[in-house]
Amino acid sequence: MKTPASPGLPDRMTLGRLPIDPVTMDGALHVVEELVNGAGGAVFTPNVDHIVQAQSNQRFREAYARANLSLADGMPVVWATRLLQTPVPEKVSGSDFVPVLLERAAERGWRVYFLGGRPGIAALARDKLRERLPSLQVVGVDAPRIEIDGSPADWSEVVERIAAARPQLVLVALGAPKQEIWIDQTRDALRPAVLLAVGASLDFVAGETSRAPRWMSQVGLEWVYRLAQDPGRLSRRYFLRDPQFVWVVGRELLAKRGRQRGRAP
Repeated sequence: MKTPASPGLPDRMTLGRLPIDPVTMDGALHVVEELVNGAGGAVFTPNVDHIVQAQSNQRFREAYARANLSLADGMPVVWATRLLQTPVPEKVSGSDFVPVLLERAAERGWRVYFLGGRPGIAALARDKLRERLPSLQVVGVDAPRIEIDGSPADWSEVVERIAAARPQLVLVALGAPKQEIWIDQTRDALRPAVLLAVGASLDFVAGETSRAPRWMSQVGLEWVYRLAQDPGRLSRRYFLRDPQFVWVVGRELLAKRGRQRGRAP
């Protein structure tokens, strides 16, 4: 099943109940640059866990439906699109995309704001980046406690601080689905900024969490590396929730074959 893409993008495909844009890393950079130079927007990176959570979380699905760019995060997602014969060209995970995007931000002089992460992580990421990208303008870091079940008025002070800094990129590291729902609720108030849901990417930039070796990422085993680093937090996700991804993809594959048989002469 396909849904309309953002202007200038190829048709989206849908995996489970989330849209995915069939773009390369270079294509994603181009789209973000157009958003920065335009009216702003929201960028999400659907992974296996997002696709599973979206089955039962309507607010999560609605936030994704309004995203300007939705990038395939992880090889299992890429493999599933191929199996369903609606392939995306490559994996564009948030942890790969954020460093490249920050390099582009330094080249273009974009103002960047870091929101979320554990206390001190955003500031540490900023300090590390100043060493590597001295021209990068990080105009604010913040790690407030944000709850999405209350009123948007509860976030008004945070939104006002971000707006006052006039960023063009806001990297939001609150974890899914909180970060996507929060972005969807605040994006209009923060225009023309581009808000990106980045998950653990600030931890990677700060050097507090190490990335899996490239070969593990390419064969779909990055989750094993992350699980070994933080089994207490991630065991439930990887062993109890995410295996439902197989059911989601299997159901779509059966539905696709049923439609093909129905069209057969």
